Amino acid sequence: MKKWGRRIRGAIGMGLAWGAAGFGAGTLLARVPGFYSDLPFALLFAPLGFFAGIIFSGILVVMEAGRGFDRMSLSRFAGWGAVSGLLLSGIFVVGAALRGASLWGEFLVFGPVLAMTSAVCAAGSLALARRAERRELPGPSWDPAEAALTEDEKRELLGRGD
Repeated sequence: MKKWGRRIRGAIGMGLAWGAAGFGAGTLLARVPGFYSDLPFALLFAPLGFFAGIIFSGILVVMEAGRGFDRMSLSRFAGWGAVSGLLLSGIFVVGAALRGASLWGEFLVFGPVLAMTSAVCAAGSLALARRAERRELPGPSWDPAEAALTEDEKRELLGRGD
């Protein structure tokens, strides 16, 4: 149960971070002349970012279980982000189908945009996570001399890293 609690908190954290990125993107888009909406762009994009982040976290739990950030490539991470954006755009397609509107019209509007922004958010999330991991010292007294080696580092030192 403790493990699931951590995963849920992580998914909510990812959703909040992506929601903040969506809010920022919406704020910037509102400054561009010629773009208008009934709802302010920041308030429109923040929930989209939040739900895309939650979906992305679910994809990571299912597809990349047990793999650390140091073992994931940036392109693969961005790819899973794009998949989460496409899944989120599927919600719009289902909504359009229920209204009797064109399925392809909704998907062609939302699909590429959500896939691209989710891929960028995923790549940024991985870059931030890697940076945070590098800043932490694993030693119990925060002394670099007491820092433990990872399994990859041990194999490399022993000459079995090839």
